[in-house]
Amino acid sequence: MDSKIKTIVLAVAVTALSTLSIKAQDATLWKIDKSHTSVNFSINHFFSAVTGKFSDFDGKIYFDPTNLNGSKADFTVAINSIDTDNSKRDKHLQSKDFFDANTYPKLSFKSTKFEKKSNKEYLMYGKLTIKNTSKDVVLPFKITGEMEHPMMKRTLILGVVIDTTIDRTDYEVGTGDWAATMVVGDKVKIHIPMELNRKK
Repeated sequence: MDSKIKTIVLAVAVTALSTLSIKAQDATLWKIDKSHTSVNFSINHFFSAVTGKFSDFDGKIYFDPTNLNGSKADFTVAINSIDTDNSKRDKHLQSKDFFDANTYPKLSFKSTKFEKKSNKEYLMYGKLTIKNTSKDVVLPFKITGEMEHPMMKRTLILGVVIDTTIDRTDYEVGTGDWAATMVVGDKVKIHIPMELNRKK
């Protein structure tokens, strides 16, 4: 009798684990519409904010509010696509003084979990890697809207925005004289509005 009970319990446990495993793969894949997505940043030079963006990026977002265990995201940004509307400054930022783009051509983010704050707001936990440094970060993930695409049949659009602030010195972006924060500030504001889409 004990043997039969153990067998039943084991079968139930295996079934439960299998169900969880399947569910974790069920989050919906949303494609990033790059023409309506931008990776923007702002950092102070003395007392004035200098703004910029990265024009070359890629990533995948699997997101389902009803299946946060199966939701995940990864994102990469090409350092040499930095654009601050000043070519001389852009080249300096790509140099060893800052990002060292020849050695570390990309920065990346890979999520570890999603957490719900409200119906429109989530927290995306993960690892942000810049140069040779990886740090745990939490990115606020806010839904700005969802609708059926008016010009693409059976296609849904999801608007998302990520706003956060990181410390460049945590990632050694700025070495030597540029490690000091008197001229170039340490806090970098990041603003990423995204348009995602998927087939119904």
